[in-house]
Amino acid sequence: MVDLFSVFLNVILPVFGIVALGYLLGGRLELQARTLTRVAYYVFVPAFIFQAISGSQVPPGSALKMFCFIVATHLLAAFAAGGIARLLGRSKEMIAAFVMIAVFGNVGNYGLALIRFRLGEAALAPATIYFVAITISAFIVCVGVAGWARGGGRGAIWGVLKTPALWATLPALLVSSAGLQIPLLCSRMIGLLADAMIPVMLFALGLQLLEQKRVVLSSDVLTASAVRLLLAPALALLVALPFGLSPIEHASGVLQAAMPTAILVAIIAKENDIVPSFVTSVVVVSTLASLLTLTLLMVLL
Repeated sequence: MVDLFSVFLNVILPVFGIVALGYLLGGRLELQARTLTRVAYYVFVPAFIFQAISGSQVPPGSALKMFCFIVATHLLAAFAAGGIARLLGRSKEMIAAFVMIAVFGNVGNYGLALIRFRLGEAALAPATIYFVAITISAFIVCVGVAGWARGGGRGAIWGVLKTPALWATLPALLVSSAGLQIPLLCSRMIGLLADAMIPVMLFALGLQLLEQKRVVLSSDVLTASAVRLLLAPALALLVALPFGLSPIEHASGVLQAAMPTAILVAIIAKENDIVPSFVTSVVVVSTLASLLTLTLLMVLL
């Protein structure tokens, strides 16, 4: 019980405290989430990814194992979520929404911060690899199921290939595997930008939650939230068995699989008219419920 309270107080609450600041101050300061998320997306996130991976000395074989493990986990979660929605007799749009929710957790601003506090700096490199792998595969799956439900969306696939996070990963892996030395000027600039990513994105998450005006609590919302918070990490525990991951790689992957639904899912749902009010409700409910589920999971790992 002491450990449970300690994790909640020292790991979960600091992260939620910054999210709460964004939520509480956003309206008073007349801030817009889009401004912060765009600068984070194009500047802070690539810098963070480059710094975390390039300085980690992650062997290419280990990176490939982690990539395959986390993608397999989320594809299984997507199939399971789609099957559950079908069994419930839901529409194509609802099935697509269940799949999108299951495959795309908030592994960036939320997941990286929690893993850093719980597992330490050494966990940032694997957590970042998982972040990139989940983001790329989730975008592709979300665009695919949205197109299946509504049609269109092919251009978004090309958008995935142009994401700054992906292009920062490739040179970072090269620097890490080849042992290259980055010039001090560039290293310091990248370091300063990277340090800003997590607090900026957490604050932006609070602004995004503030902008999600309508929340509806229903059995479907609770079921989809349970798929994201409970089923996905359970699948991660099973899928990890044959991959031979190190303890820190294993823990980082399971925690990333357990994150609440990403705000980006609500954005994709709105753009494609995939029951946006339902998806938005799951984003808010799963984020709040993760206070409990992530605390328990961190104690167990």
